[in-house]
Amino acid sequence: MGFDVSASHREPWNKGKLVGQKAPFRPQEIWALRVRLQMDGRLRELALFNLGIDSKLRGCDLVSLKVRDICHGDQVATRAVVMQHKTQRPVQFEITAATRDAVQKWIKQAALKSEDFLFPSRLHDSLHLGTRQYARILGSW
Repeated sequence: MGFDVSASHREPWNKGKLVGQKAPFRPQEIWALRVRLQMDGRLRELALFNLGIDSKLRGCDLVSLKVRDICHGDQVATRAVVMQHKTQRPVQFEITAATRDAVQKWIKQAALKSEDFLFPSRLHDSLHLGTRQYARILGSW
């Protein structure tokens, strides 16, 4: 009566695939990534990676940071407070010396001003790096 037998034996799309949250980076992976990004001279990615590790912010919050959010004058602050988009709660985090150095070099190289986004988009219609592009960068690491 119109019942399709093959539909009841269809395999789930995620059978055999790992689903859910990915495992966090291990300390040796973090150091290996930092060294590789430093050796390759990829300042933007090094600053993005280090800041992501230090802050533990969601991708959407990380890519929408402005220079003034983490800088006092022309110096990168040792602590920052950022309002999360999803929860509307402030998040305070420390910025390590290695991260401050990487971010400072990135700001200088990109000639960013206080009101600029820390990670500006290379596309004209977008103000800052998109979350999908951030995910692609993260995937390449």
